[in-house]
Amino acid sequence: MPDAPHPLLSTTAIAKSYGPVVALRSVDFSVHPGEIHALLGANGAGKSTLVKILAGVQSADSGEIFVSGRSVRFPAPVDAMSAGIATVFQDPALIPHLTVAENLRLSNIGPAQFVEWLGWFDLADLDLAALAKELPLDTLRMVDLARAVARDPQVLLLDEITAALTADQAERVFALLAHWKEKGRAAVLITHRLAEVMRVCDRATILRDGRNVALIETASVNERQLVEAMLGAPVKPVAQGERAQERVNQGQTALEARGLTSRHLVQDVTFSVKSGEILGVVALEGQGQERLFELLSGDRQPSAGEILVGGKPRHFRSPYDAVREGVVLVPGDRLLALLPSLPVRENLAAPIFNHIRRWLGIPGDEPQRVAKAIDRLSIDTRAASQVRRLSGGNQQKVVIGRWLVAGFRTLLCFDPTRGIDIQTKREIYMLLRELA
Repeated sequence: MPDAPHPLLSTTAIAKSYGPVVALRSVDFSVHPGEIHALLGANGAGKSTLVKILAGVQSADSGEIFVSGRSVRFPAPVDAMSAGIATVFQDPALIPHLTVAENLRLSNIGPAQFVEWLGWFDLADLDLAALAKELPLDTLRMVDLARAVARDPQVLLLDEITAALTADQAERVFALLAHWKEKGRAAVLITHRLAEVMRVCDRATILRDGRNVALIETASVNERQLVEAMLGAPVKPVAQGERAQERVNQGQTALEARGLTSRHLVQDVTFSVKSGEILGVVALEGQGQERLFELLSGDRQPSAGEILVGGKPRHFRSPYDAVREGVVLVPGDRLLALLPSLPVRENLAAPIFNHIRRWLGIPGDEPQRVAKAIDRLSIDTRAASQVRRLSGGNQQKVVIGRWLVAGFRTLLCFDPTRGIDIQTKREIYMLLRELA
């Protein structure tokens, strides 16, 4: 990394609270020209909050931001953009009911530069007249990234950019980062994929409990040391018996698919899963697994084949039909399953009220069910007034907890650990084993 008189972007003692919840206590951070810098920490450490402050989406309660050594303030995102900072947030930032072209006009970005970067990401054939809501999540992420780099910023802030991408798309992102570095620009990468950090990042700032606790040269450490810095404790190895236990309590077939077909995406898929069993579906990105889960959860109907629940054929006309049969989904995009502006408890209880007859009376044990789910999943409820204020890991726990409250027979989990830290992943895996 070349020496520079000033970092391209830096902060001093940045603090931010949301009511009683302290998201950032005091963060010092800097990224230099020609540097790819990782921002790491467990879920809830404050990473996304810091990015939102640097992007002008939120204001800090105290502290300073510097661009090339000059103290600045970002009252709005346009001010950060004008200072040469472009951000790709953890969730897609396109307006769903507008076309890609209409979203582009709202962003005040020239179409020529945007289309040029689409070509860089192998999306030259993307239909700009397509509605954003009709595009798959991985394409939305690449469109967001193309919009960001079309601004020709000095600093790119990338929050979990590769979490929903295919391997080929991730390689294009890594190529972009190398290109950005060669130009003397900088990028800040938030990710829980530590192999990516070791591969592309020069340094890593570790956040824990709203403070920066370590600044690490990635060339001098391994992944295990990064994890220990993030968690503040040694990593416990997973016992062999914890990884795989012989299932002696498997029961009858709970869910079965026979010859499921949906256009060219899913063709003649057959499998079965028994009570007490965890069945893994393994595939590269874009091989039809998303459509398969849509079929199993009732979001789409197959063109051929059938689904059996408890040995009996069932026709799911909607997700409601699947839920009635005890087949429930934890989607890959957790925002699809959450009511972001409602409290944690209401989100957890929502599936109980999936029939109009239940609106007339609250089940007597509803508070107990909700409290049990919060305790069982160790959900941080300090920001309980709105679930959107939770960290990504806690939001994912709420998505799973909804079905602990409502009850189920078969839990469909589509990439349930996407974008969450290693400790929360471990907790979710252990919960799934316990439920089985």
